Amino acid sequence: MRFLAPRIFLAALTLFAAACSSQRPLPKYQKPIARARVQTVRTTAYTHTEDDHVRYSNRNALGGCLKCGPIHSAAADWSRWPAGTVFRIRETGQVFEVDDYGWALAGTNTIDLYKPSRAAMNAWGVRRVTIDNLRWGDPHRSLAILRQRMKHRHIRRMVDALEDRMAELSRPVEVAAPTFASTAPAGPTIDETARPPVTARRQPTISGQVGVVVSNTRPAVTPNPFFGSTSTR
Repeated sequence: MRFLAPRIFLAALTLFAAACSSQRPLPKYQKPIARARVQTVRTTAYTHTEDDHVRYSNRNALGGCLKCGPIHSAAADWSRWPAGTVFRIRETGQVFEVDDYGWALAGTNTIDLYKPSRAAMNAWGVRRVTIDNLRWGDPHRSLAILRQRMKHRHIRRMVDALEDRMAELSRPVEVAAPTFASTAPAGPTIDETARPPVTARRQPTISGQVGVVVSNTRPAVTPNPFFGSTSTR
């Protein structure tokens, strides 16, 4: 009997924890931001030794290890940034891949960045950054993975959003190249090879004969206001 009491207590504690988890409110829903090559987003940080992640150790939601190297792991709502999305933070130059998710991220526009230690996590804090989306993840693969875990409410929220937005998420994000039209007025056309016609002037009569002298002298040119009063072009 004395060994039964601790077991009953542990069972009751487990049921209480499960009940609390089922009553845990989901984060406030936020309208998804527009999908684009460049986005401004709110970011937080997490590490594998946090209380709500310690049971998963250093594993991500895809079954692999959380990454910290040339490419870092990140967690997000997969209906906004599907699993496999790769982005670069402009302010730091670091590259991240979405391979994780979390309760507090479902239905929000926040991205949680993985850090290898609590010190690095606390140093990051909460920051609003600009990201370049280098590659969008596969929404179909994300949906297939999440459908196997539907017992959790935050996952059901992501599944519902993925199903509603599948057509949008399946379209490529098009970025129009900027075009610049010249608005400068056209200047006057100047023919550098133009020469005034050769003119002939009549020579005074000498001994009853009239002679003609060919002159190569160019006539005076009226100053062109476009080039200034000193131009002779």
